[in-house]
Amino acid sequence: MTAEEQIPARIEELRALIEEHNKRYYQLDDPHITDAEYDRLMQELVSLEEAYPAFKTKASPTAQVGAAPAKTFTAAAHLSPMLSLDNAFSEAQISDFHERLKRMFEINDAIDYVVEPKLDGLGINLIYRQGELELGLTRGDGLRGEDVTANLKTIAALPRRLEQQRDFPAELEIRGEVIIFKEDFRKLNETRLQQGEPPFANPRNAAAGSLRQLDAAVTARRPLDIFFYALGSNSANSFPDQWSILQALAGWGFKVNPLVRRVQGIKGCIEFYRELNELRPTLPYEIDGMVIKVCSLDLQRRIGNLSRAPRWALACKFAAQQEKTKLEGINVQVGRTGILTPVAILKPVGVGGVVVSRASLHNEEEIRRKDIRIGDWVLLQRAGDVIPEVVQSLANLRDGSEIPFAMPDHCPECGSAVIRLEEEAAHRCINFSCPAQVRERLIHFASRNGMDIDGLGEGLITRLVESKLIGNPGDIYFLTREQLTRLDRMGSKSARNLIDAINRSKNPPLNKFLYALGIHHIGQQYSLVLARHFPTVSELMMATHNDLISLRGIGPEAAKAVVSFFQEPLNRRMLEKLAQAGVVALALPAPAPAGASLTGKNILFTGTMEKLTRPQAKILVEKAGGMVKESVSRNIDYLIAAANPGSKLQQARSLGITVLSEDDFLKLVGEKN
Repeated sequence: MTAEEQIPARIEELRALIEEHNKRYYQLDDPHITDAEYDRLMQELVSLEEAYPAFKTKASPTAQVGAAPAKTFTAAAHLSPMLSLDNAFSEAQISDFHERLKRMFEINDAIDYVVEPKLDGLGINLIYRQGELELGLTRGDGLRGEDVTANLKTIAALPRRLEQQRDFPAELEIRGEVIIFKEDFRKLNETRLQQGEPPFANPRNAAAGSLRQLDAAVTARRPLDIFFYALGSNSANSFPDQWSILQALAGWGFKVNPLVRRVQGIKGCIEFYRELNELRPTLPYEIDGMVIKVCSLDLQRRIGNLSRAPRWALACKFAAQQEKTKLEGINVQVGRTGILTPVAILKPVGVGGVVVSRASLHNEEEIRRKDIRIGDWVLLQRAGDVIPEVVQSLANLRDGSEIPFAMPDHCPECGSAVIRLEEEAAHRCINFSCPAQVRERLIHFASRNGMDIDGLGEGLITRLVESKLIGNPGDIYFLTREQLTRLDRMGSKSARNLIDAINRSKNPPLNKFLYALGIHHIGQQYSLVLARHFPTVSELMMATHNDLISLRGIGPEAAKAVVSFFQEPLNRRMLEKLAQAGVVALALPAPAPAGASLTGKNILFTGTMEKLTRPQAKILVEKAGGMVKESVSRNIDYLIAAANPGSKLQQARSLGITVLSEDDFLKLVGEKN
């Protein structure tokens, strides 16, 4: 059979798959694939139907919205169709949307748009009559939805009755998105685990499952929230545009997302798309993109609708946050404190724009709770858009070949016994001289959040430890170029660059130095607390247990760990060796006075400075009330460009960021010398 002859069969296969996934997503709240996988199936079907129009049918999922209402709920009709949205996945496709509208409808003037976050929740439709909430429906198939009025009335942010003094139509049809905020979702899952219930995979599933409960009392115990974004077409006749609708909704007491914006032309849309993508990790709720709508309602009516989506609106998706992949194995790593951590070895997959092939599984209890087995298909996400996390195993895809996992009883690095204390979930190697622990402590010491030694990464540290050139942090500062050039793949220039980087790291801020030491229980936040109260390492070494627990945030265990660390003779000898090498941690600056020159400003450095080290420059920024950033963005106020600046300079200029020299910077912060 030729490829051409296989097309009809593939189209039917895609339709069947999409209809099954629609049912699981809209009716059962139990999706078996990620949003990204669903989008790929739909895009393939759209492409095939466009290439082979003879196979198009009105019954295709590309012409339908959602899924029919579930039989467990009473169905009711929307006053006007609740359509879906077509998708874009790149800035180029956003521009294509704009150009297509201008071309098809002969629009010469700039188009005003309303842009807003695409909330990752459950779409609902509310009908108010005489100011009273009469009916609340899910999207359903776009024409009829499930009656969830009783459940919606449990949401505190949803008005049941509108204030009579407000000027609203006698009949209102309002669209909104039910969501759960990230922190509320975390607490909800904690409670479910404590009660022996399985956690929800993500806030969207939690919101959908909560709203579609048969018992409204269950819904009332869930932390649901809602934003409103549109009126049904029958209610919008008295408004000139989408922006005035949003203002009216807010005036009637409906919660409108504060990030919604009116922009002119597609340039403003793309700028907001980029800005929203940067904001995404910091938002208190999940979003998966941006929605663009033509602002003018007259122009919306002129442009019209397709069977399943309006032509005048577009959902612009960000890179996928969750993906399905195969768990091919579980390796056990030994950390700097001897803790054994199981790590998932995954079939490489792109998540949030990054290819992920490994993810921590934390401990054996976590693996058992999630019922993760070697060979499973798993759902993967980047927690906080950064850390890869296995959310759950997809047990429905098992074929019987999967293997349960058990932690080893001997260290995989040194063969010593592994123990697990009753009060801990972690397994530990009890050999303090375990090579893996030595290596991990050195990796932690040299890391960006520690001493920030450029070029001294995991691979090179492993080679240095194996060559017995270093065994503790003090050894790093006595390495010579001759020793380094004897290593494989280490040339004279690379050795010189590394020695220079090591020397540049000798004056870190005190909090980074304390973090680099790897004291048990002392992370970045506690390191900062200690550095603000003890301006030198010597003063901290003399602190008693009572001195430490008097500090806000430092508990008994952390205080005990600090005292024990500085009493250990090996650690004291290591600190003496660092001091002999000229390593001196810098005291943190006092809080910036009101009106300091950089108060509230974000500063970025590029190039090699002649008069300052980077740590010294950072201290000057903080002393003047500013904050040092690591990458170029629209939030940067000043780029300090020293000798041999990198690509950051060009990027900053393209964004219109003010560029200063090293001398300009010193004048700005009031440093003459």
